[in-house]
Amino acid sequence: MNVVTTIKQVREQVKVWRQAGYSIGLVPTMGFLHEGHQSLMAAAKKDNQKVIVTIFVNPIQFGPSEDLDSYPRDLERDKVACEQMGVDLIFHPTASEMYMPNFSSYVDVNNLTDALCGKRRPGHFKGVCTVVTKLFNITQPDRAYFGQKDAQQLAVIKRMVSDLNFDIDIIGCPIVREADGLAKSSRNSYLSESERKAAVCLYQAIECAKEMIKQGEKSVTVIKKAMDDVISNQPLAKIDYIEFVDLASLASINMLAKDSLCALAVYIGKTRLIDNFIYQQQ
Repeated sequence: MNVVTTIKQVREQVKVWRQAGYSIGLVPTMGFLHEGHQSLMAAAKKDNQKVIVTIFVNPIQFGPSEDLDSYPRDLERDKVACEQMGVDLIFHPTASEMYMPNFSSYVDVNNLTDALCGKRRPGHFKGVCTVVTKLFNITQPDRAYFGQKDAQQLAVIKRMVSDLNFDIDIIGCPIVREADGLAKSSRNSYLSESERKAAVCLYQAIECAKEMIKQGEKSVTVIKKAMDDVISNQPLAKIDYIEFVDLASLASINMLAKDSLCALAVYIGKTRLIDNFIYQQQ
């Protein structure tokens, strides 16, 4: 496994692979890798002959009061995680390698970014779409792999790829959870012992909603109220949002009538965690 830091090095390697006729899978990450990331690598390894993992904490997707400086980083740990999964190349650039002085070209997706995390983190998806576009151009993959935990991100990237005619298949992979149901996240490392125990309330709220739906409840208002109650019973939790939206358009819905996404963001102490589940009409 090679670890490179420059765009030139990546392009040289990709050129060699392309000349040999190899297919390439890309797993874009911000590092501090966990089993969720490794599940993406496993899917990429299964589908492709070569796998690239990018590790880059992208500064332009963080707001001024967000956790750019404190975001967890551990390249040596990440190398081990990638080696375990048979990754062929890690691309670990600096911010100056990715963004030249006076950088001024951005990619933005409208409408899908107006709700959920996009509404609460202005400019976030503009930063995500810009860096993902750059990574696609640099690595030239056949397929790229993203986790369903970041459901809005997955939807936005799929739309961007369709709108801009990228010849890349976007593969969404299932959420990977801890034994108690908490979705795997690099930001889980911020949680104290008591906060970690409290964080399971997100999963408990999701399970509550699923059970209500299984029993025939279709009113979003009723389901959201029950989820709110579950989370609000946890003193360390503060709800940012609980929303039900159309799975395709991400527009708000009042009744479960077709494929829908339930997404939630909750502060556990100072740490903002997200989770979701998909309702598919039978």
